[in-house]
Amino acid sequence: MGHTTPFLRLEKLPPSREQVETIAILRQANKATAALAELKGIAKTIPNQAMLINAIVLQEARSSSEIENIITTQDELYTALTINKINSSPSTKEVINYRKAIFEGFNLVQNQGYLSINDIVKIQQCLVDNAAGIRSIPGTVLKNDSTGEVVYTPPQDKLEIEDLLSNFIAHYNEGESDLSPLIRMAILHYQFESIHPFYDGNGRAGRILNILYLIINRLIDIPILYLSSYIIEHKSEYYRLLNFTNKSGEWGDWILFMLQAVESTSQQTISKINAIRNLLADTLDEVQRNAPKIYKKELVELLFELPYSKIDFVVKRLSVERKAASRYLRELEDIGILESHKVGRETLYINKRLVEILKG
Repeated sequence: MGHTTPFLRLEKLPPSREQVETIAILRQANKATAALAELKGIAKTIPNQAMLINAIVLQEARSSSEIENIITTQDELYTALTINKINSSPSTKEVINYRKAIFEGFNLVQNQGYLSINDIVKIQQCLVDNAAGIRSIPGTVLKNDSTGEVVYTPPQDKLEIEDLLSNFIAHYNEGESDLSPLIRMAILHYQFESIHPFYDGNGRAGRILNILYLIINRLIDIPILYLSSYIIEHKSEYYRLLNFTNKSGEWGDWILFMLQAVESTSQQTISKINAIRNLLADTLDEVQRNAPKIYKKELVELLFELPYSKIDFVVKRLSVERKAASRYLRELEDIGILESHKVGRETLYINKRLVEILKG
């Protein structure tokens, strides 16, 4: 007889305090909060914030998509972004849509300081490039990729999905609370993935909601902490704990997992930012020493903001003629700062050392 997982009624938020505030959880929440505060401070030391946002958002877009088995290379991505190729591979397009969706969400929270259900729908539309919206046709189940067995049946009724989403968004925007915001983020992430409100893109939308939640709660200023690389490293554990929480109603292990993800990812991002900052200082120094005639701080910063650069970018940023822009880039290649690649009719100039740091 075919076995389907019984439909478990998804409880509304919040869970009881004693379930989510054990000593172990509070201790780990303190460690994660401290690591995140350090990241927030270090991010501020980079003079040009666009540099960080661009670099780290692209990393995240790639990792988050990889969790859904959408695989693309960093080179493909940068090339597609630089040249706006219409014929990019479908997986590259998906990753670029993810990046677009993050910026869409970031603009929303910067402008209004909260998110609505419609905003979440907008973010998901950006991701999947269609307007199907919230699930209205029953039949969605989550299966184990390798065995095909049903592991979870999310709520099926559109009214129930909308009711759960209203409850979710009220807690998401709650603001001040005496429960650690990181514990709340773990609970909210579980809830969103369990509601599974869309036909497609729920995992990616949920990961974007995490970062926007941290910004709304002023735990970081710009979208640079992403848990996707941690989730990829511990993918089976992530899904196991989601299911375990669902079946048992026990929150402890899930919350600890998410708090460890925040701590570990904060530390990794701090070392990445330090490496970027050191490379920026060294590069400014090298250009000043070896190509003093073309030395401009804005030029070097541009190569960090857009690690794959081209003549047009320099013309626009520095308001110079194409001929001058071309000379700057060639000279930077001569002294070993950039490496050029022909793609069709375009020449791309790559900040190789930065790309290595970003590949991490």
